[in-house]
Amino acid sequence: MNLYISDTHFGHYNAINFDHRPFADADEMDRCLIELWNSRVFRDDNVYILGDFAYRNEREPAWYLTRLKGHKHFVIGNHDKALLSDAKAMSYFESVDSIKTLTDSLKGETARVVLCHYPIVSWEGKNHGAWHIYGHIHRNEDDEALKVMARMDRALNAGCMINNYTPCGLSELIRNNESFRKRVSEAF
Repeated sequence: MNLYISDTHFGHYNAINFDHRPFADADEMDRCLIELWNSRVFRDDNVYILGDFAYRNEREPAWYLTRLKGHKHFVIGNHDKALLSDAKAMSYFESVDSIKTLTDSLKGETARVVLCHYPIVSWEGKNHGAWHIYGHIHRNEDDEALKVMARMDRALNAGCMINNYTPCGLSELIRNNESFRKRVSEAF
């Protein structure tokens, strides 16, 4: 099964405040994210991490990666410089890309998916039914990019903070993003 998640920000205390995450501190956030990940991911699942994996963390990135189940694939985000320069951590990823296109299953049909940390308003195959899964945009309703992306039906935010801090399958992302888009549109 393919699962998607973005912007975990392991170890990043300020992400708690920025995203209004329900954690007392970075240690609690890390424990919960790892527990939720492992409660959902099976050993043979492919997990696509769409950037900003760990940031300003005290622990080595490999510490997190050794505790997370599944085949990990990485799509580079803007806060991943330290991770990218850590050879040990990078060895835990089966693939590393800036942008990645793959197929997934949706209601028994093959779905084309374009992955990128950054939201893209026009992606390959957009006019032919392809989906775009992205991260980078948090819960800041004042962000112009958030407003634009919330109007795009086949663009899905994989940010952990809008997906119950858990890697999600394509169908789950669609459901979670419907609720997210509704909240965003009500804020305007």
